[in-house]
Amino acid sequence: MGNDEGRAVSAGGTRVNVLRLSGPCARWDERDADFIREILDLVGDKWSMLVIGALAAGDARYSDLDTEIPAISRRMLTLTLKRLQRSGLVDRTAHAEVPPRVEYSLTGLGTSLLTTVEHLAAWSSEHHTEIRRHQDTYDRSATENRRPD
Repeated sequence: MGNDEGRAVSAGGTRVNVLRLSGPCARWDERDADFIREILDLVGDKWSMLVIGALAAGDARYSDLDTEIPAISRRMLTLTLKRLQRSGLVDRTAHAEVPPRVEYSLTGLGTSLLTTVEHLAAWSSEHHTEIRRHQDTYDRSATENRRPD
């Protein structure tokens, strides 16, 4: 693919993105790219991956998720669960009991995403020190190169 890797190019009048991938997903049109970005925004946000990971062990009540996911506010947990439920990744089951009991679980679609989330989490864990080192180097360089006003 040469110099076109990662850039949009024109192919027969249709704009396509060329990636470093091979196979059927190496190219897609703008509509596909928009849809892919939408899905990545959904599953790749700060909290969705943690909720999916927390539900990997099985059904969980809201309070269990609130306890298990550090630093998430109740509002963000509620919004994240609703987004994941709306997209078919999480099921919400309300049990007719006194007191009422609500449990969340991964759907088949959510479970199919779990392996990818686990791989990304493992990659993040393996490389976070190196990434932070690069960020620190970049930040120092940017600070040193900044001109005084």
